Amino acid sequence: MKRFIVAAIALISFSAVAAPPDALPPQAMEAYTRYELLAPGSGKFRIVYDVTETRAGATAFFNPIRKGSVSTDESVIDSATGAPLAFKVVSGAEAAKEMPKIDPTYDYIRVQLARPVPPDGGEGRIRILKTYEDTKSYYVNGDEIVFDRPLGVKRNAIVLPKGYGLVTCNYRSQIEQEADGRIKVSFFNTTPGEAPLKLTAKPMNLPAGPSSVQKRLGERAAQTRDIVYFLRDPDSHAFDLYHDYTEERAGTARYINVVRTGSAAANPSARDLDTGEMITAQILKGDEINKAGISDPELPSPITSDTEIVVFPFTALKDGQSIRLRMSETYTDPVSYKRVGDELVFHRSFGRAANSVVLPLGWELTNSTIPAQVSRLDDGRVQLDFLNPRPDEIDVLITARKAKP
Repeated sequence: MKRFIVAAIALISFSAVAAPPDALPPQAMEAYTRYELLAPGSGKFRIVYDVTETRAGATAFFNPIRKGSVSTDESVIDSATGAPLAFKVVSGAEAAKEMPKIDPTYDYIRVQLARPVPPDGGEGRIRILKTYEDTKSYYVNGDEIVFDRPLGVKRNAIVLPKGYGLVTCNYRSQIEQEADGRIKVSFFNTTPGEAPLKLTAKPMNLPAGPSSVQKRLGERAAQTRDIVYFLRDPDSHAFDLYHDYTEERAGTARYINVVRTGSAAANPSARDLDTGEMITAQILKGDEINKAGISDPELPSPITSDTEIVVFPFTALKDGQSIRLRMSETYTDPVSYKRVGDELVFHRSFGRAANSVVLPLGWELTNSTIPAQVSRLDDGRVQLDFLNPRPDEIDVLITARKAKP
């Protein structure tokens, strides 16, 4: 099974970048859950749950067992190394001894993390595998199966039993046929609460095999790239940013960020969020890229004197391993970020699923063309979180003005 790893965002301080340490995470980055519906009539479904502990110094993670569900066949692995982790089922009262704010009415899977969560934005990524039996959520109705379950996790996929096709789904979702022929329904929960998902399916004689449009397919909810922009004074045309990415391909030993045309990158730095270790970064431009022997599908062809990339090298991954990178840079782009009269104007297309923008201190939001979740940091700055469940770009135009005394 392809490994789907999604992690929570927690900002860290970079010596080279003036990104504040109290920025809020983009919406819906916390976790990803894959539900594989087992034999119709069994009421059972296999769960693959990728989640991240972000409390600095934490040595354990507590996963609640939903009431009404019977959990069996549990196992847990460390997502960074692929190694198994020790765990046990504990009562809410026992869990509350370590987590005072936990709900004591639930039972929990207590996972012993492979290492304490590093400080300053480090992460402890784990994968929990378990089988639930819940006949109220998954049942047979005539010749159809029904999966009716409110889902609080923001990124989800439901895989139908082999030989079944989708009849109805009440939540806007991507539909994708997997390599073994099973139909997968995946979606972002874009609401602040639970998604009241209900889908039905029935036996269908659907041929399997690669799609004629295979290259255009991809599960948006499983993507692991996200980005946060921190706008400086608009007269500088500059903004700091960090973008997070999980790499899991065996043999991969670097990440390449292609600088967008019209922008200039500076002050690159990176960090392994699993260990807290810093990673060396290098900016290459034009012939420097060719001389370094770097090739990548995202690089433009041909490479010109204006082509600029930032390279983040790391130890080559082995089978079952992954790495969660946080890469930080400062961009200057007078076209996409500027002052027009008394207005701050930020106009930029976002290709990632989750994107956040933090306005400079003292500037108040006046326009946003794309719907956003708006919040305010402790120091008064405005943050906008954009979530795009579609596999295309959104054209974001933001304006702000300074409030008069």
